[in-house]
Amino acid sequence: MMDSSTHKLYHVHGFDSRQYLEHYFSDKSDMVFGDDLLKSLIDNLRQVFAVGHIKGDILVDISLGSFIHHLYSACEFFKNIIVLKVNNRCIMELKRWVDERTGAFYWGHTSTLLQENEGNSDQFEDKEGKVRSAIQHVVKYDLEKENMTDPLVLPPADCVISTCLLDAVSKDQDDYIRYLKKFSKLLKPGGHVILIGGLGVTYFTVGKDKFHAFTYDEGFIRKTLVGEGFIIDYCKVKERTAVSDLIDYKAVIIISAHKEK
Repeated sequence: MMDSSTHKLYHVHGFDSRQYLEHYFSDKSDMVFGDDLLKSLIDNLRQVFAVGHIKGDILVDISLGSFIHHLYSACEFFKNIIVLKVNNRCIMELKRWVDERTGAFYWGHTSTLLQENEGNSDQFEDKEGKVRSAIQHVVKYDLEKENMTDPLVLPPADCVISTCLLDAVSKDQDDYIRYLKKFSKLLKPGGHVILIGGLGVTYFTVGKDKFHAFTYDEGFIRKTLVGEGFIIDYCKVKERTAVSDLIDYKAVIIISAHKEK
């Protein structure tokens, strides 16, 4: 096994954002993560939002890379989405899709998954449009700053959603807790957090490069959320089905919680 100390760090070294999307989210026949990272994610997030407790004016998305399918359900419950990205490459990749420019990554293959969930084949184009309309700002951030988006000060959010980011940027448990505290500061009193991550993961690959991932289990993330004053509302763990050496997660976890007022 490759020494984890030689793995790159996403927020320090960056990666090819298009290659990342092609590896893990494309419609190519050899893309093996469709069930784990597309279908299951869409299914579970629909359940999380359908309960009706998570809604409001502002949702902040601070996720790895430049994928958008995790926002399909969110755009039905939030008027404005503010997306935070760690580097310019990811910002440009996302804006290319938001602005419908030539060369934007194709997300049409997720329409089938959305139709299976919602039972309406006419809603997909509207949903893409809703996500585009809801994304009001794409902002660069720095995790090491007290205010991550300095000099901008974000309005308090009703919800923060984070997919795989804490896995990639946390070197250890202390880092994970420290960054979660920063996310928590973005919330209104009683606000919600939705975390999606890989259990048991140690690395992920983009192109020829291997990147560090923090290893944790369900017990750790539950204990951490409770320790930071959150009440857990939903938790689902999906065992891995994908066969690939690109990444070594054992399961995908989706967990939502609200902050005690």
